[in-house]
Amino acid sequence: METYLRDLMAAQARQNLDVEALVHQSATGFHTETGSYPVGDQQLPITRAAVWATLLFTPISPIFPWLLRRILKRTQPDILHLHMPNPSVFWVLLLPRAKNIPWVIQWHADVPASRHSLGLRVFHRVYHLLERAMLKRCQAIIASSPPYLASSVPLREFREKSHVIPLGLDPARLPPPGQRQTSQQTINSPLRILAVGRLTYYKGFEYLIRAAKRCASAEIHLVGEGDQEPKLRALVRELDLDNRVFFHGRLPDTQLAQQFAQCDCLCLPSIERTEAFGMVLLEAMYCGKATLVSNVPGSGMGWVVDDGITGLHVPPENIDALADSMRKLHQNRDRIAHLGKNGRQRFDRLFHIDKSASGVSELYELVLRTATGNQ
Repeated sequence: METYLRDLMAAQARQNLDVEALVHQSATGFHTETGSYPVGDQQLPITRAAVWATLLFTPISPIFPWLLRRILKRTQPDILHLHMPNPSVFWVLLLPRAKNIPWVIQWHADVPASRHSLGLRVFHRVYHLLERAMLKRCQAIIASSPPYLASSVPLREFREKSHVIPLGLDPARLPPPGQRQTSQQTINSPLRILAVGRLTYYKGFEYLIRAAKRCASAEIHLVGEGDQEPKLRALVRELDLDNRVFFHGRLPDTQLAQQFAQCDCLCLPSIERTEAFGMVLLEAMYCGKATLVSNVPGSGMGWVVDDGITGLHVPPENIDALADSMRKLHQNRDRIAHLGKNGRQRFDRLFHIDKSASGVSELYELVLRTATGNQ
């Protein structure tokens, strides 16, 4: 959500829109920061609200509604673009000034109901009531892919005002993609697979590691941090894969670009619709890399990656299928290069941030025309 918001704001500024963002601080504390994000010769204002604590995975920010009210009074915006899931946006339901502005909701993902903790079950029941009030009140909803919109239960009764606008990536902020001629690698060279993301259960990295055990030609490079790291490291030791699975932690953009340049393909083996889109797939496609993804029903991953054209699909949690796809790629370097080339073309056609920003701007115009009765 954060990466897309930053890129979208930059693209909107280039389209001569005045944009400002209110977000949460990334770490807990009592400091609210008012700053800016540089775009060319412009500075886009961003306010980062203090987060006192987190409760049930939710940021607690008592100052958020006060900041929102102050920004609305100062800027008098034409559109409120609300990114969900984010419980703090529910404050717009209570602010009189917000009720007089058209709302566009960016629907990044559904919030699944918990079957475990009683506290989470109660929280989700209240959350979904407020969520529905938001969806009922807004003028338009943006979903990131056709399959996610089609499978979203909360959006089911609001399809008539839902629109698909794919997320996008701004190459201007990325280091230039490096070059590695995968087609020149030999059958004896390892298949270097890059996996990027938070090391958490739904990313499915456990299945990638287990598949590597069944594909002796695979070399896995994991970039990211998360609560599953100790478990994944223990699994690597258990399977005796220390010489073929490497943990790189969180990397700055320049070093991540090097990892993309050196890899043969990117793998995103996520196992749930929690992976609604897969932004890292866009970065791989921009770098001209083949992609290997789990085709989770209802997720956008299988739509972002065109099976057999820009990458390969495998069933989620299927270790044998994942290992088999690895072997197929290892045995056909020309195909890897061809998939990567097609991926770059698909990125340029569908996923450049300017394409996404143009779609959002057109929706803004539609919403404003409808609000004023000038259809």
